[in-house]
Parts: sequence; C-alpha cells; structure tokens
Amino acid sequence: MAAKFEIKKSKDGKSFHFSLKSANGQIVLSSETYESKKNAEKGIASIKKNAANDKRYEQRKGKNDKPYFVLKANNGEVIGRSQMYASDKGVQKGIASVKKNAPDARVIDLTE
Repeated sequence: MAAKFEIKKSKDGKSFHFSLKSANGQIVLSSETYESKKNAEKGIASIKKNAANDKRYEQRKGKNDKPYFVLKANNGEVIGRSQMYASDKGVQKGIASVKKNAPDARVIDLTE
C-alpha cells in the first residue's frame, strides 16, 4: 500500500481536514481545518511542495513535554502537524516519512 492523503469532512459537515497516511496506514501529518474542500486541496498541494525543504519543519514540545513537529508553508503558516512522539528520534523518523511520502502521495476524497 502506498502513502496517501485522505480528505474528510468535520463532524458538523461544514469544514474539511486531511491526513497524510504512510504506507502502513499510520497518520504521519494532520492538517488544520479548512472552510472548503478546495482550500484543503490547496493545503495538500502546499505540503507536497514544501515537504522536501528542511527549513519548513519545526520541532516542538506538547503540554505533556512530548515532542512533535509542524510543517510550515513559505509564508510561515502551519500546514501540517504530527502526532506526539515518545522521543526526538521518533520525530526525526516522522519528518523523514513526510519528506519521502508526501510529494507522490495520492489524494483520496472521503467527503462523499
């Protein structure tokens, strides 16, 4: 199974979000919410464009002090957020997965 982006509607049906899933089905990156499917698709295009650029990744710590990372667009806006990891090494593996998988990942529309 190849990596893929999945676009979904929010529970209220009024907004959209997407996830990048690796080949093993794990969510590697999740988006913010978007008001339209078109904007979610633009977010995916931005992730594909920025995934290979090391300068676009920022490692952060969550409230529970667990590390995670964000991927930013050229304008500095966060376009994707990872899960929480147990270690900094896990974060690096997650970033490597996004860099490897995002550019060629297919887009699956689950909004229907």
